[in-house]
Amino acid sequence: MPDFGVLFASIPQVAARYRAGTLSPVDVTRASLSRIEELNPALNAFITVTADLALAQAVHAETELRSGLDRGPLHGIPVALKDLTDTAGVRTTCGSRVLADHIPDKDADVTVRLREAGAVLLGKTNLLEFAYGIVHPDYGQTNNPWDVTRTSGGSSGGSAAAVAAGLCFAAFGTDTGGSIRIPAAYCGVTGFKPTYGLVRLDGVFPLSWSLDHGGPVARSSGDAALMLAALTGRPHNAAPRDLHGVRLGVLVEHTRGPEMQPGVAEVFERACDALRAAGAVLVQVRVPGLDLVEAAMMHVLQPEASAVHTAWLQQSPEKYAPDTRTQLEQGFEVSAVNHVRAQQFRRNLVRDFLAALTDVEAVLTPTVAWVAPHEDPVVSGDEGFAEARRTAPANLTGFPALSLNAGFSQGLPVGLQITTRPGEDARALSLGASVEALLNANRIPPLGSSPPFKRTAP
Repeated sequence: MPDFGVLFASIPQVAARYRAGTLSPVDVTRASLSRIEELNPALNAFITVTADLALAQAVHAETELRSGLDRGPLHGIPVALKDLTDTAGVRTTCGSRVLADHIPDKDADVTVRLREAGAVLLGKTNLLEFAYGIVHPDYGQTNNPWDVTRTSGGSSGGSAAAVAAGLCFAAFGTDTGGSIRIPAAYCGVTGFKPTYGLVRLDGVFPLSWSLDHGGPVARSSGDAALMLAALTGRPHNAAPRDLHGVRLGVLVEHTRGPEMQPGVAEVFERACDALRAAGAVLVQVRVPGLDLVEAAMMHVLQPEASAVHTAWLQQSPEKYAPDTRTQLEQGFEVSAVNHVRAQQFRRNLVRDFLAALTDVEAVLTPTVAWVAPHEDPVVSGDEGFAEARRTAPANLTGFPALSLNAGFSQGLPVGLQITTRPGEDARALSLGASVEALLNANRIPPLGSSPPFKRTAP
């Protein structure tokens, strides 16, 4: 029986055991692959599993470490890539029939960086079609490890579910309106959308070029920082801080609203109370114009997405899921005037968020107003707007934003979001680590006791 318990250790803990010679990258990779084989039929987190490649990379990592070549904390650590990330010789589907047989001949920049860091690639994770908010029936929904009748969120749901269920230690995701942070909130893990442009997206299929961000999904801010360091080639310190005297803003408009589930509001308030008890100073902040975010978001996203898909829509419209095709067709109807006004709104939103951050280190909100639903809402519908209401502003502004698990409602995870100024990615991660240590809310999904699941402990 593989040692599944080690799959829930932190990346530094596993890395230390590798270097002490008490744990093997090959054994850990085999345990990961065994767990994928066992759980993926119910979770549907992976589209493609690269078992042979992963084992070959694990053998290589083990040989290098034993010879004294140390590539850093991710050396020999099993990770996954959202399946819109190019991998030479391994298919990249984008969750669509359009690219069902697409095999790139070149790696994406993030793929290269992870390989150079010595990470072990387990495979490609499931996503909503072209990351645009609709499940293509050929691939199906990624189910939530806490309740497999519910969604893991989108569009990076496969990455979040895989990390939460212990199928991998970290995963790469993309975020255009919340697509890292929403699944992280639903699955009880940590998801980080860095400052716009910090992670290069060469070889990552675009949804909306001016809103797209790439970043890590992990089980803690510390592990996310290590993944981010590999993705960017620069260190990102996420050491927990003493919270005494730290000023944090609570964004009033995003702590309320008709869509806010009482249980989510209660978990957020308990987290705020814990921060105050730890000596943090919480103050209310406001940002004008937040009611205009949804319209501005779509007036930017829709035409940019439609421009990407113009040729395929003309050549093979039937290959798209119907709702994806409808959303792409709607993008051609957005007027140039509305697109320009949305870009003007973005500039004003940046100014107003900077003003809100003048006297505080970060802004806090719930990540999503509810716990994981049974299905993903359509992006351009009322529920889709409400789902991304608290995450989309950071895409419009490009500010770094992190979601961590703050607790549970109805037995399901609730996310807390931390937003900082542009370039203050390390601050967001460090505050995230501090809040995680304070709340101690990270847990392992029970996954049930009947096949195909087995209960595991770290």
